[in-house]
Amino acid sequence: MDKDLSMYDVRTDLALEAKEIVSENAPGADIPGLWSESESKDGITVTRMEIRDEQAARQIGKMIGHYVTLEVPDMRQGDSELQDKVATSLAKEFEAFLKRIGITPKNSVLVVGLGNSSVTPDALGPIVVDNMMVTRHFFELMPDQVSPGYRPVSAVAPGVLGTTGIESSDIVQGIVEKAKPDLIIAVDALAAKSLARVNTTIQIADTGIHPGSGIGNKRKGLTKDILGVPCIGIGVPTVVYASTIVNNTIQLMFEHMKKHTNNTDPLFGAFGQMADDERLQLVREVLSPLGHDLLVTPKEIDKFIEDIANVIASGLNAALHEAVDTDNVAAYTH
Repeated sequence: MDKDLSMYDVRTDLALEAKEIVSENAPGADIPGLWSESESKDGITVTRMEIRDEQAARQIGKMIGHYVTLEVPDMRQGDSELQDKVATSLAKEFEAFLKRIGITPKNSVLVVGLGNSSVTPDALGPIVVDNMMVTRHFFELMPDQVSPGYRPVSAVAPGVLGTTGIESSDIVQGIVEKAKPDLIIAVDALAAKSLARVNTTIQIADTGIHPGSGIGNKRKGLTKDILGVPCIGIGVPTVVYASTIVNNTIQLMFEHMKKHTNNTDPLFGAFGQMADDERLQLVREVLSPLGHDLLVTPKEIDKFIEDIANVIASGLNAALHEAVDTDNVAAYTH
């Protein structure tokens, strides 16, 4: 199998969706160099994926590394009990990342909340930062009074290039040189291929993060190569392209009509014979010149973004501080 995902020009930041796209275009074919497993419990599906070599990275269109995706379809319901379970699951998965890259309970951490706090779908990072348990100043000013079970944690929301005039990566690089954290956690809003995954999915990746990549706005990344320290990216898809929604709707229409007739050619003709990526490209070619290939977010985004940001912050607080009970993060979720 030699397919390269870049030929599909698919706008998604989720490694899981990138894998699905390749699999859809080559059903039943294995992807050498790619390992994955999934498990479901309490309404949460956790998929762990490892891209092990350059061939797999090229086919998937993602960097070599580990990716964990938490899918929670009922996250939008505002169920506080479910949110607590998601925060607990996130904490446990994140602890596994820390162990894998050799981060100990004593190592210092910098949490970077990427995005624009004035634009709701892009405010995930700054809201997470607002809810983090920051402790670095205590270690600096009164180290003898810090209780056991805590580590130095700092947090910053560097804003966006259009507001500050400075690349977020450059701001973070300056902070790294002065504060010298052992690990960077970058939190950002992502783009998804599937509308069902918007505000219901959390991705963790040890490959870092590239601000704006999901919306085609390539920015200098926050990665170990650039910053000199390990960087773990956490993201939630909050937007999806209009062309993707249109294409998904057309696909649902095809599937609906096939339930009623075996011969859909008179209805759809050659259009119905197109591969999914070809149809998506056609839809994009029609919408883009008109300025209609918009970024779309659910109308309830205000509530969603607050909820999922609190879940992420709670999970991180539990994973970073041993004094916070990983099995019971409810007190840190609301």
